[in-house]
Amino acid sequence: MSETPAPPHFPAVLDLFALEGRFISAAHYGSGHINDTFVVLQDVGAAQPRRYIAQRINDRIFKDVPALMDNIRRVTTHLTAKAGPAGRQLTLVPTRDGEACARDAHGGWWRFYDFIKDAHTVDRVTNEAQAREAARAFGDFQAQLADLPGGRLHETIPNFHHTRSRFENFRRALQADVVGRAADVQPEIDYAFSREADADVLLNLLAKGDVSERVTHNDTKINNVMLDDATRSAVAVIDLDTVMPGLPLYDFGEMMRTSASTTLEDDPAAANMRLDLRLFEVLVEGYLSSAVGTVLNTTERAHLGFAGQLMAYENGLRFLTDYLQGDTYYKIKHPRHNLDRTRTQFALVRSIIAQTPAMNRILEKSNHAPN
Repeated sequence: MSETPAPPHFPAVLDLFALEGRFISAAHYGSGHINDTFVVLQDVGAAQPRRYIAQRINDRIFKDVPALMDNIRRVTTHLTAKAGPAGRQLTLVPTRDGEACARDAHGGWWRFYDFIKDAHTVDRVTNEAQAREAARAFGDFQAQLADLPGGRLHETIPNFHHTRSRFENFRRALQADVVGRAADVQPEIDYAFSREADADVLLNLLAKGDVSERVTHNDTKINNVMLDDATRSAVAVIDLDTVMPGLPLYDFGEMMRTSASTTLEDDPAAANMRLDLRLFEVLVEGYLSSAVGTVLNTTERAHLGFAGQLMAYENGLRFLTDYLQGDTYYKIKHPRHNLDRTRTQFALVRSIIAQTPAMNRILEKSNHAPN
């Protein structure tokens, strides 16, 4: 991935925010694909410069930036208050006018965070300890926001995990077949239709009141958890752009899809993709040992395994939809990239279904374990 340099007018952006010190440098930072992220060094007269994270927000994806930033401001303020002075949380740096973000003279939206020291992220789970810490961190995150005051958060991306909507998008893309690809992917199309009923399972439970809408992260990959450099324990949950109303099961399912799978989601050999049952068990242990263990009801606990199946299916639908539409949403490296992604996700669905009895035994055991 090419690195985006700080724009020439970046010094004018700095002047919009209440930063300490004098500007030294700005460099591309991290591995994110949505926003442009930079680490900024400021001379504050100390041995070490003060560091900040600057982000130019992608307003092509996030259409209402003020609403997005209102969510983040509310969430970070609430989490910081709960963590106390010893906590290390994502902390917004206000603009000089006291706002959460600012728009530069070129129309770009910007925000700044304090740099979280002595912590790092990893892009993929490589051991059980990382999986357990990620699950615990996201579980605590949900629990800490259960009493967020101020009413319902804004939906930064409407219907983000609404799988029925995702299925209907796929159906429309198939009917239109604008680039003439449908005939070549009939097995994937058939499989998508064979699992259509899955799209409504959690939505029906929500409609009946058997599961509850809560504040959720909605992008629970391991690289959105900062780990302490020394202890490797979770420090903070980051990337809050998709924090909005949702189901806790979506968060666990996405974590399971990305952290308990055996290969990358774009592996051209779909047969390599399976659910790692031991990592699933570790995720369950970490998640339910967190504060959210006392928040979830019996139905939510019972559907943790299905949640991973649903998120794999949903992402398979999204990749297949984009392939049928001519690759207009996801970045691709070759013409069949989205098709490779589709096939790995549907392979993961099959693996999860095959291992559902074993997963249910793990969940049954966890329900009788003390939190």
